[in-house]
Amino acid sequence: MRHRSLLILTTTVTVGALTLSACGSRDDKSGGDSGEKTTVVIGVDAPLTGDLSALGQGIKNSSDLAIKTANKNNEVKGVTFKLETLDDQAQAGTGQQNATKLVGNDKVVGVVGPLNSHVGQSMQKVFGNANLVQVSPANTAPELSQGPHWQKGEKKRLFDTYFRTSTTDAVQGPYAAQYLYNKRKLKKAYIIDDKKTYGAGLAGTFTDEFKKLGGKVVGTDHINPDDRDFSAVGTKVAKSKADFVYYGGEYPAGAPLSAQITKAGSKAPVVGGDALYSEEYIKLGKKNVEGDLATSVGAPLETLDTAKTFMKNYQAAGYKLPYEAYGGYSYDSTWAIIQAVKAVVEKNDGKLPGDIDDTREQVTKAMQDVAFKGVTGDVAFDKYGDTTNKQLSVYEVKGGKHKPVQTGTFDEG
Repeated sequence: MRHRSLLILTTTVTVGALTLSACGSRDDKSGGDSGEKTTVVIGVDAPLTGDLSALGQGIKNSSDLAIKTANKNNEVKGVTFKLETLDDQAQAGTGQQNATKLVGNDKVVGVVGPLNSHVGQSMQKVFGNANLVQVSPANTAPELSQGPHWQKGEKKRLFDTYFRTSTTDAVQGPYAAQYLYNKRKLKKAYIIDDKKTYGAGLAGTFTDEFKKLGGKVVGTDHINPDDRDFSAVGTKVAKSKADFVYYGGEYPAGAPLSAQITKAGSKAPVVGGDALYSEEYIKLGKKNVEGDLATSVGAPLETLDTAKTFMKNYQAAGYKLPYEAYGGYSYDSTWAIIQAVKAVVEKNDGKLPGDIDDTREQVTKAMQDVAFKGVTGDVAFDKYGDTTNKQLSVYEVKGGKHKPVQTGTFDEG
Protein backbone atom coordinates (compact mmCIF):
# COMPACT_ATOMS: atom_id res chain seq x y z
CA MET A 1 0.00 0.00 0.00
CA ARG A 2 1.33 3.43 -0.90
CA HIS A 3 1.22 5.74 2.13
CA ARG A 4 -0.04 9.21 1.45
CA SER A 5 -0.47 11.95 4.02
CA LEU A 6 -3.14 14.63 3.95
CA LEU A 7 -1.94 18.20 3.94
CA ILE A 8 -2.55 19.98 7.19
CA LEU A 9 -3.69 23.59 7.14
CA THR A 10 -2.95 25.35 10.40
CA THR A 11 -4.22 28.50 12.02
CA THR A 12 -2.57 30.95 14.39
CA VAL A 13 -2.75 29.48 17.87
CA THR A 14 -2.12 32.65 19.93
CA VAL A 15 -1.69 36.31 19.22
CA GLY A 16 1.80 36.84 17.87
CA ALA A 17 2.40 33.14 17.27
CA LEU A 18 3.90 32.05 14.00
CA THR A 19 1.48 30.77 11.34
CA LEU A 20 2.62 27.27 10.46
CA SER A 21 3.00 26.25 6.84
CA ALA A 22 0.77 23.69 5.16
CA CYS A 23 3.28 20.90 4.74
CA GLY A 24 3.13 18.42 7.62
CA SER A 25 1.49 15.03 7.96
CA ARG A 26 -1.16 14.09 10.52
CA ASP A 27 1.46 12.27 12.51
CA ASP A 28 3.04 15.54 13.67
CA LYS A 29 0.07 17.92 13.24
CA SER A 30 -2.58 16.34 15.38
CA GLY A 31 -4.99 19.27 15.69
CA GLY A 32 -7.36 19.11 18.65
CA ASP A 33 -6.66 21.53 21.49
CA SER A 34 -3.73 23.14 19.69
CA GLY A 35 -6.12 25.03 17.45
CA GLU A 36 -4.61 23.51 14.32
CA LYS A 37 -7.10 22.33 11.70
CA THR A 38 -6.91 19.49 9.22
CA THR A 39 -8.62 20.36 5.95
CA VAL A 40 -10.29 17.43 4.25
CA VAL A 41 -12.31 17.41 1.04
CA ILE A 42 -15.70 15.94 0.22
CA GLY A 43 -16.23 15.55 -3.50
CA VAL A 44 -19.51 16.12 -5.31
CA ASP A 45 -20.23 14.66 -8.73
CA ALA A 46 -23.41 15.71 -10.57
CA PRO A 47 -24.57 17.09 -13.93
CA LEU A 48 -23.83 20.78 -13.40
CA THR A 49 -24.37 21.64 -17.08
CA GLY A 50 -26.72 20.26 -19.71
CA ASP A 51 -30.36 19.19 -19.61
CA LEU A 52 -30.26 17.86 -16.04
CA SER A 53 -28.28 20.73 -14.57
CA ALA A 54 -31.20 21.96 -12.43
CA LEU A 55 -31.10 18.75 -10.42
CA GLY A 56 -27.30 18.75 -10.37
CA GLN A 57 -27.04 22.32 -9.13
CA GLY A 58 -29.53 21.51 -6.38
CA ILE A 59 -27.31 18.61 -5.30
CA LYS A 60 -24.19 20.80 -5.31
CA ASN A 61 -25.79 23.66 -3.38
CA SER A 62 -27.28 21.39 -0.74
CA SER A 63 -23.95 19.66 -0.17
CA ASP A 64 -22.30 23.07 0.06
CA LEU A 65 -24.80 24.07 2.75
CA ALA A 66 -23.98 20.96 4.77
CA ILE A 67 -20.26 21.74 4.57
CA LYS A 68 -20.80 25.35 5.66
CA THR A 69 -22.99 24.22 8.56
CA ALA A 70 -20.43 21.68 9.75
CA ASN A 71 -17.61 24.21 9.65
CA LYS A 72 -19.66 26.92 11.33
CA ASN A 73 -20.70 24.63 14.17
CA ASN A 74 -17.28 22.97 14.47
CA GLU A 75 -19.05 19.63 13.98
CA VAL A 76 -15.77 17.70 13.90
CA LYS A 77 -13.17 19.21 16.19
CA GLY A 78 -9.87 19.83 14.47
CA VAL A 79 -11.33 19.31 10.98
CA THR A 80 -12.34 21.84 8.35
CA PHE A 81 -14.35 20.52 5.41
CA LYS A 82 -14.02 21.73 1.85
CA LEU A 83 -16.10 20.86 -1.20
CA GLU A 84 -14.78 19.89 -4.63
CA THR A 85 -17.50 19.74 -7.28
CA LEU A 86 -17.15 18.03 -10.65
CA ASP A 87 -19.53 18.07 -13.61
CA ASP A 88 -20.34 14.66 -15.11
CA GLN A 89 -22.81 16.08 -17.70
CA ALA A 90 -24.94 12.97 -17.01
CA GLN A 91 -22.38 10.93 -18.99
CA ALA A 92 -21.02 7.65 -17.67
CA GLY A 93 -17.57 8.14 -19.21
CA THR A 94 -17.21 11.59 -17.70
CA GLY A 95 -18.36 10.30 -14.33
CA GLN A 96 -15.70 7.61 -14.41
CA GLN A 97 -13.04 10.20 -15.22
CA ASN A 98 -14.27 12.35 -12.34
CA ALA A 99 -14.09 9.36 -9.99
CA THR A 100 -10.47 8.79 -10.98
CA LYS A 101 -9.70 12.46 -10.38
CA LEU A 102 -11.28 12.43 -6.93
CA VAL A 103 -9.41 9.26 -5.97
CA GLY A 104 -6.18 10.96 -7.02
CA ASN A 105 -6.79 13.90 -4.70
CA ASP A 106 -5.09 12.98 -1.41
CA LYS A 107 -7.45 15.19 0.59
CA VAL A 108 -10.72 13.57 -0.54
CA VAL A 109 -12.29 11.38 2.18
CA GLY A 110 -15.73 10.81 0.61
CA VAL A 111 -17.88 11.61 -2.41
CA VAL A 112 -21.52 12.68 -2.77
CA GLY A 113 -23.25 11.64 -6.00
CA PRO A 114 -23.93 11.08 -8.73
CA LEU A 115 -27.47 11.85 -9.89
CA ASN A 116 -27.82 9.21 -12.62
CA SER A 117 -27.75 5.48 -11.94
CA HIS A 118 -25.82 4.69 -15.13
CA VAL A 119 -23.17 7.21 -14.09
CA GLY A 120 -23.08 5.64 -10.63
CA GLN A 121 -22.35 2.27 -12.19
CA SER A 122 -19.35 3.69 -14.01
CA MET A 123 -17.89 5.13 -10.80
CA GLN A 124 -18.39 2.29 -8.33
CA LYS A 125 -15.35 0.19 -9.17
CA VAL A 126 -13.01 3.20 -9.19
CA PHE A 127 -14.12 4.18 -5.68
CA GLY A 128 -14.23 0.57 -4.52
CA ASN A 129 -10.63 -0.07 -5.51
CA ALA A 130 -9.56 3.01 -3.54
CA ASN A 131 -11.73 2.34 -0.45
CA LEU A 132 -13.28 5.77 -1.03
CA VAL A 133 -16.83 6.02 0.28
CA GLN A 134 -19.56 7.18 -2.10
CA VAL A 135 -23.04 8.27 -0.97
CA SER A 136 -25.57 8.97 -3.71
CA PRO A 137 -28.60 11.15 -2.98
CA ALA A 138 -30.38 10.10 -6.15
CA ASN A 139 -29.34 6.73 -7.64
CA THR A 140 -32.39 4.44 -7.56
CA ALA A 141 -31.41 1.42 -9.71
CA PRO A 142 -31.44 -1.59 -7.33
CA GLU A 143 -28.50 -3.38 -8.99
CA LEU A 144 -26.04 -0.74 -7.79
CA SER A 145 -26.34 -2.01 -4.24
CA GLN A 146 -27.89 -5.47 -4.59
CA GLY A 147 -26.18 -6.81 -7.71
CA PRO A 148 -27.43 -7.70 -11.20
CA HIS A 149 -29.59 -10.66 -10.06
CA TRP A 150 -31.52 -8.89 -7.29
CA GLN A 151 -34.87 -9.59 -8.99
CA LYS A 152 -34.22 -13.33 -8.74
CA GLY A 153 -33.67 -12.97 -5.01
CA GLU A 154 -29.91 -13.31 -5.43
CA LYS A 155 -28.91 -10.11 -3.68
CA LYS A 156 -25.18 -9.46 -3.43
CA ARG A 157 -23.45 -6.27 -2.42
CA LEU A 158 -20.70 -5.58 -4.94
CA PHE A 159 -18.97 -2.58 -3.31
CA ASP A 160 -18.72 -1.88 0.42
CA THR A 161 -17.93 1.73 -0.48
CA TYR A 162 -21.35 2.39 -2.09
CA PHE A 163 -24.23 3.90 -0.09
CA ARG A 164 -27.33 5.93 -0.93
CA THR A 165 -29.88 8.04 0.92
CA SER A 166 -32.65 7.59 -1.69
CA THR A 167 -34.77 4.47 -1.81
CA THR A 168 -34.69 2.25 -4.90
CA ASP A 169 -36.85 1.49 -7.91
CA ALA A 170 -37.49 -1.93 -6.42
CA VAL A 171 -40.13 -0.13 -4.36
CA GLN A 172 -40.68 3.10 -6.32
CA GLY A 173 -42.08 1.42 -9.45
CA PRO A 174 -44.41 -0.94 -7.57
CA TYR A 175 -45.55 1.88 -5.26
CA ALA A 176 -46.72 3.85 -8.30
CA ALA A 177 -48.45 0.77 -9.72
CA GLN A 178 -50.41 0.24 -6.51
CA TYR A 179 -51.45 3.88 -6.38
CA LEU A 180 -52.66 3.99 -9.98
CA TYR A 181 -54.45 0.64 -9.91
CA ASN A 182 -55.94 0.74 -6.42
CA LYS A 183 -56.50 4.45 -5.79
CA ARG A 184 -57.00 5.90 -9.26
CA LYS A 185 -58.66 2.77 -10.65
CA LEU A 186 -56.63 3.03 -13.89
CA LYS A 187 -56.39 -0.38 -15.55
CA LYS A 188 -54.78 0.14 -18.99
CA ALA A 189 -51.18 1.31 -19.28
CA TYR A 190 -48.92 2.28 -22.17
CA ILE A 191 -45.30 1.74 -21.09
CA ILE A 192 -42.42 3.82 -22.49
CA ASP A 193 -38.78 3.98 -21.39
CA ASP A 194 -35.59 5.68 -22.54
CA LYS A 195 -33.45 2.49 -22.53
CA LYS A 196 -31.12 3.86 -19.83
CA THR A 197 -30.33 2.03 -16.57
CA TYR A 198 -32.67 4.16 -14.49
CA GLY A 199 -35.55 4.48 -16.97
CA ALA A 200 -35.68 0.88 -18.19
CA GLY A 201 -35.30 -0.48 -14.67
CA LEU A 202 -38.04 1.71 -13.25
CA ALA A 203 -40.44 0.88 -16.06
CA GLY A 204 -39.70 -2.80 -15.51
CA THR A 205 -40.50 -2.83 -11.79
CA PHE A 206 -43.64 -0.79 -12.42
CA THR A 207 -44.86 -3.13 -15.17
CA ASP A 208 -44.29 -6.28 -13.09
CA GLU A 209 -46.37 -4.98 -10.19
CA PHE A 210 -49.08 -3.47 -12.42
CA LYS A 211 -49.61 -6.80 -14.19
CA LYS A 212 -49.61 -8.66 -10.88
CA LEU A 213 -52.41 -6.41 -9.67
CA GLY A 214 -54.47 -7.21 -12.78
CA GLY A 215 -53.57 -4.23 -14.94
CA LYS A 216 -53.26 -4.52 -18.73
CA VAL A 217 -50.38 -3.17 -20.82
CA VAL A 218 -51.89 -1.98 -24.11
CA GLY A 219 -48.64 -0.90 -25.72
CA THR A 220 -44.90 -0.45 -25.19
CA ASP A 221 -42.23 1.77 -26.73
CA HIS A 222 -38.62 2.80 -26.28
CA ILE A 223 -37.40 6.30 -27.09
CA ASN A 224 -34.04 7.97 -27.55
CA PRO A 225 -33.60 10.33 -24.56
CA ASP A 226 -31.85 12.86 -26.80
CA ASP A 227 -34.81 13.12 -29.19
CA ARG A 228 -37.52 15.76 -28.84
CA ASP A 229 -39.92 14.74 -31.61
CA PHE A 230 -42.27 12.11 -30.21
CA SER A 231 -45.27 12.76 -32.43
CA ALA A 232 -45.29 9.19 -33.79
CA VAL A 233 -45.33 7.76 -30.26
CA GLY A 234 -48.05 10.24 -29.30
CA THR A 235 -50.25 9.00 -32.14
CA LYS A 236 -49.79 5.37 -31.05
CA VAL A 237 -50.70 6.23 -27.47
CA ALA A 238 -53.84 8.05 -28.59
CA LYS A 239 -54.95 5.04 -30.69
CA SER A 240 -54.27 2.61 -27.82
CA LYS A 241 -56.98 4.12 -25.59
CA ALA A 242 -54.61 3.78 -22.62
CA ASP A 243 -55.78 5.15 -19.27
CA PHE A 244 -52.28 6.50 -18.65
CA VAL A 245 -48.71 6.38 -19.90
CA TYR A 246 -45.93 5.21 -17.62
CA TYR A 247 -42.61 6.73 -18.65
CA GLY A 248 -39.30 5.44 -17.32
CA GLY A 249 -36.95 8.33 -17.98
CA GLU A 250 -36.01 11.90 -17.13
CA TYR A 251 -37.73 15.26 -17.51
CA PRO A 252 -35.82 16.65 -20.56
CA ALA A 253 -37.49 14.05 -22.80
CA GLY A 254 -40.45 13.35 -20.54
CA ALA A 255 -41.96 16.84 -20.79
CA PRO A 256 -42.03 17.06 -24.61
CA LEU A 257 -43.20 13.44 -24.75
CA SER A 258 -46.16 14.28 -22.53
CA ALA A 259 -46.95 17.47 -24.46
CA GLN A 260 -46.98 15.62 -27.78
CA ILE A 261 -49.15 12.83 -26.39
CA THR A 262 -51.66 15.50 -25.36
CA LYS A 263 -51.48 17.19 -28.77
CA ALA A 264 -52.13 13.82 -30.44
CA GLY A 265 -55.54 13.79 -28.77
CA SER A 266 -54.90 11.52 -25.79
CA LYS A 267 -56.18 12.50 -22.36
CA ALA A 268 -53.96 9.90 -20.70
CA PRO A 269 -51.73 11.48 -18.04
CA VAL A 270 -48.04 10.69 -18.11
CA VAL A 271 -46.74 9.10 -14.92
CA GLY A 272 -43.08 8.66 -14.03
CA GLY A 273 -40.52 8.45 -11.27
CA ASP A 274 -38.43 10.94 -9.34
CA ALA A 275 -36.66 12.18 -12.50
CA LEU A 276 -39.95 13.82 -13.55
CA TYR A 277 -40.37 15.47 -10.16
CA SER A 278 -38.74 18.76 -11.07
CA GLU A 279 -39.83 22.33 -11.69
CA GLU A 280 -38.11 22.00 -15.07
CA TYR A 281 -40.62 19.34 -16.14
CA ILE A 282 -43.45 21.84 -15.76
CA LYS A 283 -41.46 24.69 -17.34
CA LEU A 284 -40.78 22.56 -20.40
CA GLY A 285 -44.25 21.05 -20.76
CA LYS A 286 -46.29 24.07 -19.65
CA LYS A 287 -50.07 23.47 -19.59
CA ASN A 288 -49.71 20.24 -21.55
CA VAL A 289 -48.39 18.38 -18.47
CA GLU A 290 -51.24 19.43 -16.18
CA GLY A 291 -52.54 16.31 -14.44
CA ASP A 292 -49.32 14.31 -14.91
CA LEU A 293 -47.97 12.41 -11.92
CA ALA A 294 -44.56 11.56 -10.52
CA THR A 295 -43.34 9.54 -7.61
CA SER A 296 -40.34 10.69 -5.62
CA VAL A 297 -38.29 9.35 -2.76
CA GLY A 298 -39.28 10.24 0.80
CA ALA A 299 -41.97 12.55 2.10
CA PRO A 300 -42.42 16.16 0.89
CA LEU A 301 -39.82 18.25 2.72
CA GLU A 302 -42.37 20.91 3.63
CA THR A 303 -44.25 18.29 5.70
CA LEU A 304 -41.20 17.29 7.74
CA ASP A 305 -40.21 19.09 10.93
CA THR A 306 -36.67 17.84 10.32
CA ALA A 307 -36.49 19.82 7.05
CA LYS A 308 -37.57 23.25 8.32
CA THR A 309 -34.10 24.42 9.28
CA PHE A 310 -32.64 23.17 5.99
CA MET A 311 -35.20 25.04 3.90
CA LYS A 312 -34.74 28.22 5.95
CA ASN A 313 -30.94 28.08 5.74
CA TYR A 314 -30.96 27.24 2.03
CA GLN A 315 -33.00 30.34 1.30
CA ALA A 316 -30.83 32.48 3.57
CA ALA A 317 -27.67 31.25 1.82
CA GLY A 318 -28.85 32.95 -1.38
CA TYR A 319 -28.37 30.11 -3.84
CA LYS A 320 -29.64 31.14 -7.27
CA LEU A 321 -31.32 27.81 -8.04
CA PRO A 322 -33.74 25.72 -5.91
CA TYR A 323 -32.63 22.59 -4.07
CA GLU A 324 -34.97 20.55 -6.30
CA ALA A 325 -35.95 16.91 -5.73
CA TYR A 326 -32.68 15.72 -4.18
CA GLY A 327 -31.66 18.70 -2.06
CA GLY A 328 -32.56 17.16 1.26
CA TYR A 329 -30.95 13.87 0.29
CA SER A 330 -27.79 15.64 -0.85
CA TYR A 331 -27.53 17.46 2.46
CA ASP A 332 -28.03 14.16 4.30
CA SER A 333 -25.51 12.34 2.10
CA THR A 334 -22.90 14.99 2.84
CA TRP A 335 -23.78 14.98 6.53
CA ALA A 336 -23.41 11.19 6.61
CA ILE A 337 -19.83 11.51 5.36
CA ILE A 338 -19.18 14.22 7.95
CA GLN A 339 -20.53 11.93 10.69
CA ALA A 340 -18.37 9.06 9.47
CA VAL A 341 -15.31 11.33 9.62
CA LYS A 342 -16.38 12.39 13.11
CA ALA A 343 -16.55 8.75 14.23
CA VAL A 344 -13.04 8.11 12.88
CA VAL A 345 -11.66 11.19 14.65
CA GLU A 346 -13.20 10.14 17.96
CA LYS A 347 -11.87 6.60 17.52
CA ASN A 348 -8.34 7.92 16.89
CA ASP A 349 -7.95 10.17 19.95
CA GLY A 350 -9.18 13.35 18.31
CA LYS A 351 -7.39 13.17 14.97
CA LEU A 352 -7.53 11.41 11.63
CA PRO A 353 -4.93 8.79 10.71
CA GLY A 354 -1.82 10.23 9.15
CA ASP A 355 -2.25 8.10 6.03
CA ILE A 356 -5.06 8.88 3.55
CA ASP A 357 -5.55 5.22 2.63
CA ASP A 358 -6.14 4.36 6.29
CA THR A 359 -8.48 7.32 6.63
CA ARG A 360 -10.57 6.31 3.63
CA GLU A 361 -10.81 2.72 4.81
CA GLN A 362 -11.90 3.77 8.28
CA VAL A 363 -14.43 6.31 6.98
CA THR A 364 -16.00 3.63 4.76
CA LYS A 365 -16.29 1.23 7.70
CA ALA A 366 -17.73 3.95 9.92
CA MET A 367 -20.38 4.80 7.32
CA GLN A 368 -22.09 1.45 7.84
CA ASP A 369 -22.96 2.45 11.40
CA VAL A 370 -23.86 6.09 10.75
CA ALA A 371 -27.34 6.99 12.00
CA PHE A 372 -28.86 10.40 12.64
CA LYS A 373 -32.02 12.47 12.30
CA GLY A 374 -31.55 14.14 8.96
CA VAL A 375 -33.36 16.61 6.74
CA THR A 376 -35.30 13.76 5.12
CA GLY A 377 -35.99 11.87 8.37
CA ASP A 378 -34.04 9.05 9.96
CA VAL A 379 -30.82 8.37 8.05
CA ALA A 380 -29.21 4.93 8.34
CA PHE A 381 -28.06 2.15 6.00
CA ASP A 382 -28.83 -1.55 5.69
CA LYS A 383 -26.39 -4.34 4.88
CA TYR A 384 -26.46 -3.42 1.18
CA GLY A 385 -25.71 0.26 1.77
CA ASP A 386 -29.32 1.19 0.96
CA THR A 387 -31.25 3.67 3.05
CA THR A 388 -33.53 2.24 5.71
CA ASN A 389 -36.03 5.02 4.92
CA LYS A 390 -38.47 3.48 2.43
CA GLN A 391 -41.00 6.31 2.27
CA LEU A 392 -42.25 7.50 -1.12
CA SER A 393 -44.64 10.20 -2.33
CA VAL A 394 -46.89 10.73 -5.34
CA TYR A 395 -47.15 14.22 -6.81
CA GLU A 396 -49.65 15.57 -9.34
CA VAL A 397 -49.17 18.64 -11.52
CA LYS A 398 -51.92 21.01 -10.42
CA GLY A 399 -51.98 24.70 -11.30
CA GLY A 400 -48.43 24.55 -12.60
CA LYS A 401 -46.99 22.98 -9.42
CA HIS A 402 -46.20 19.50 -8.21
CA LYS A 403 -48.70 18.92 -5.39
CA PRO A 404 -48.36 15.88 -3.08
CA VAL A 405 -51.34 13.55 -3.21
CA GLN A 406 -50.06 10.54 -1.26
CA THR A 407 -47.14 9.60 0.98
CA GLY A 408 -46.46 6.12 2.31
CA THR A 409 -44.44 2.93 1.89
CA PHE A 410 -44.77 0.12 -0.62
CA ASP A 411 -47.11 -2.62 0.55
CA GLU A 412 -45.42 -5.89 -0.30
CA GLY A 413 -48.65 -7.70 0.42
